[in-house]
Amino acid sequence: MEIRFHPHALERIEERGATEEEVRATYDPRYNVAYIRFQEKSAEVEAIRVSDELVVDIAPDGTIYGIELLNANVQIRKEDAGGLVVINEATGKRAELPLV
Repeated sequence: MEIRFHPHALERIEERGATEEEVRATYDPRYNVAYIRFQEKSAEVEAIRVSDELVVDIAPDGTIYGIELLNANVQIRKEDAGGLVVINEATGKRAELPLV
C-alpha cells in the first residue's frame, strides 16, 4: 500500500508548523494494527470508526491526527504483498515499512 504526499498536502503540513518527519507510520504485529500519525495529539480526539477495518482520530476542530488500519496485514497485502510505502511526491523521498 502506498501513501503519497501530494505537494498541496506538504504545504498544509508546513502551514501548521509541522514537518514531514512528524508524519509516522507504525505497525504492531501483535495486534495486526497499522497507524499513520499525521501529528502528535495535542487535544482530545474522537476515534471515528469508518468501517470494520478503518478508524480515524479527529479533533473537535476537524483536525485529523491519525488513521488506524485494523487487520492491517490483510488490507495492505491486498495490493503489494508486504508493506506500507510512504512517498513524498515533491521530493521523491520514500520510506518503506515491511509487514511481517
